[in-house]
Amino acid sequence: MLYKLLSGWRLERRGAVSQVMMIVIPLLSIVVGLAFAGVFIALTDKNPLDVYLLMLEGAFGSAYGLSETVVKAVPLMLCSLAVALAFRMQLWNIGAEGQLYMGAFGAAWVALSFPEWPAVLMLPAMTAAGFIAGGIWGLLPAIPRAFLKVNETITTLLMNYIGILWVDYLVYGPWKDPKGMGFPISAPFSEAAILPAFGVTRIHWGIILALAAVLVLYVVLKYTRWGFEIRVSGESAAAANYAGMNYMKNIMLVMFISGGLAGIAGMTEVSGITLRLQHGISPGYGYSAIIIAWLARLHPVAIVLVSVVFGGLLVGGFSIQTSGFPAATVSMLQGAILFFVVGGELFMQYRLKWVGKGRSA
Repeated sequence: MLYKLLSGWRLERRGAVSQVMMIVIPLLSIVVGLAFAGVFIALTDKNPLDVYLLMLEGAFGSAYGLSETVVKAVPLMLCSLAVALAFRMQLWNIGAEGQLYMGAFGAAWVALSFPEWPAVLMLPAMTAAGFIAGGIWGLLPAIPRAFLKVNETITTLLMNYIGILWVDYLVYGPWKDPKGMGFPISAPFSEAAILPAFGVTRIHWGIILALAAVLVLYVVLKYTRWGFEIRVSGESAAAANYAGMNYMKNIMLVMFISGGLAGIAGMTEVSGITLRLQHGISPGYGYSAIIIAWLARLHPVAIVLVSVVFGGLLVGGFSIQTSGFPAATVSMLQGAILFFVVGGELFMQYRLKWVGKGRSA
């Protein structure tokens, strides 16, 4: 019976997608994702609306909550820019989490190796080291992708674990602070290695780096020849090669810069928040960045807004722990949103069309 009912429908590719649909479908995907997660919240005898309002109030209902939301938005913004750049070229960089950790490692190496340096030299060197370390971590899977067509989705994902465990090795082993009471942390950074903060908040100068990256990426993608090459390569590798573009070179360059942006996120975390290298510096910023990039339609400016929303989601998640919910509730919400965003992409490209009972799709 169900088969007969469904057999009369088929998917038909849409023509041009309107601007309205490009906005409405992602927003609808978020709403449906929240409703879906709300079902599981309701099963715990909690009112989903009350939980969502508590999260909203925790993230945006006070000056402290708002400042913490911005703090969380900084690494989310940088990691989202990283994956969005790669996605523009149809390169599925799922490794921003590991690239963030390697960027943190690179920045921490500078801070711990040259504690006598002044801030005017230290902070640029830490930023450069974070970018290079993250960039190399993005480049490593790009090389087999470019020359051997090895699927970068798998390699970037697996390299996350290597990067995370490398940092764990350092803070549990050779870089462990002997005065850290046994905790997996490095020695604290010198004053010169700490990003200045705004007033009494924890909002640090990393927000300037993130917004500068947004501006640069927007200009590059929209107004430069290389940005045009990225767009063409993302649409068709054959067309890029036919037009004389160096497709393999662009794969490696895009993945290096993508990893570098995520590496800067790691630098801002150790220099602006933890003030040392430590275990678990990221609650999954690199993974959340994938959702943010898709919701923002890979647009750098839209990434700023969506990153603030997801920063609020993380901060709000801490608020609902007082009501007996685990912090993993936020991961469930993000997973539900991602699931329906991906599903929304299907309806962005296709529509259901009735072709009559008994006819094949």
